Amino acid sequence: MAPEGAAVPAEVIEDEESAQKSRTAPDRRQQPKRQPPYHVVLWNDEAHTHLYVVLMLQRLFGYPPEKGYQLAVEVDTRGKAVVLTTTREHAELKRDQIHAFGKDDLVDDCSGSMRASIEPAP
Repeated sequence: MAPEGAAVPAEVIEDEESAQKSRTAPDRRQQPKRQPPYHVVLWNDEAHTHLYVVLMLQRLFGYPPEKGYQLAVEVDTRGKAVVLTTTREHAELKRDQIHAFGKDDLVDDCSGSMRASIEPAP
């Protein structure tokens, strides 16, 4: 420790100023980049019942029956519905899970799962 009143070298002052700045202002290069969001879109068809959609959304997304029914009605009336907005990787997983969910056992001529896609969110 320097005696009181002794001159402090400029390098020590600059190092302390740099340390103070790094403690108060985050370095933007160190902040993680946010991934752009993607929508998981469920498409309407005539081969699946509302009950199928409600159960699928409940099992795959954890939605309560009320939200599942609301989305089922939206798919039926508008032709499609955004069921989730998330990262691209997670959206691809959820789309694939929808495709693998299987057919609607309540419809005799149902041949498979519903159609879903992903798209960049605006």
